[in-house]
Amino acid sequence: MDGKTQRPASRRGFIKGAGAATAGLILSPYVISATARAQNKTVFVNTWGGSWTAAEDAAFYQPFTKATGIAVKPVTPVTYAKLKAQVQSGQYEWDVTGINQTNWRRAEKEGLVEPIDYKIVDKNKLPPDGVFANGIAYCSLATNLCYRKDKFPNGGPQNWADFWNVEKFPGTRSLYGGDAHVTTMHALMGDGVEPGKLYPPDIDRAFRSLDKIKKHIKVWWTQGNQSQQLLRDGEVDMMSIWNARASELNQQGTKVELVWAGATQSITMWGVAKGAPNKGAAWEFIQFAVQPEPQAEFAKRLFYGPTNPKAYDFIPEDVAKQLPTYPKYKEIGLTIDPIWGSDNIGKLEERFTQWLAS
Repeated sequence: MDGKTQRPASRRGFIKGAGAATAGLILSPYVISATARAQNKTVFVNTWGGSWTAAEDAAFYQPFTKATGIAVKPVTPVTYAKLKAQVQSGQYEWDVTGINQTNWRRAEKEGLVEPIDYKIVDKNKLPPDGVFANGIAYCSLATNLCYRKDKFPNGGPQNWADFWNVEKFPGTRSLYGGDAHVTTMHALMGDGVEPGKLYPPDIDRAFRSLDKIKKHIKVWWTQGNQSQQLLRDGEVDMMSIWNARASELNQQGTKVELVWAGATQSITMWGVAKGAPNKGAAWEFIQFAVQPEPQAEFAKRLFYGPTNPKAYDFIPEDVAKQLPTYPKYKEIGLTIDPIWGSDNIGKLEERFTQWLAS
């Protein structure tokens, strides 16, 4: 996912500043007691850092604090392993996290998530079809094919089959090494499978397709800022990339073309860790964050798609056309199946890691 790992802060430094208004501050991991949290009226939100957290701060953290008096303190980075570790140990660094549907359902199956508290959460204020595995849909992130316009002035690859066609579209390439599910879907589309016919996926065929492209992949990227740097520096000519990262490159002057055909969409969920000390405030925060106007504010700052369709009433058309949940993109892309993913991700990740190392 998207963001940067922060350098740990000292516990003494955290305690000294615990009472300050810190809605916009990114804190490194720490542990704090439930009593201290209650006294400070604070909810701790697990986030990706970087531009992701900056957008959350403006769209969610500061407005929520202004409306409720409850401070928000971000904690980076987001990892499934940390969610599991803190629930098992009872030592909590955060209350709320945002991870994709596949991993959220996986967490629910392992008993790591709180059930939605409908005494706090109003069902009538949730997005349609927004509830999944005791989480609430937050945003849609797409992983797209992207190429540098200066490398392909007459037009570059228009789908994953083109990306796999190294004779027709020569150039340096990069693929995402951090998500086996997404990259195997790209491999199947690269082998000619239509998006609507991917599930259940033929994983053996996906790895045969990956075998064909492997020697042409210069870098298997894992971090959002790394993917941007590869294109910015001209180290690669085409790659898979998170859609908002490509949009940022265009805004910064590195002209790239984002291809929506075959883009894989992953839904990110808001949810509360099992046993979180401040779960009441956590559900208040989540309900606030999935309302149309906060979702629109987030999408205008970081181009990931809102899951609340009413958010589009507050988003300019030129921005809406760059968001994964824009209606026409759903027709030509793929939404990751979280049911299949959560049932198979462990074995798939193990096989992919071994394949990368081979």
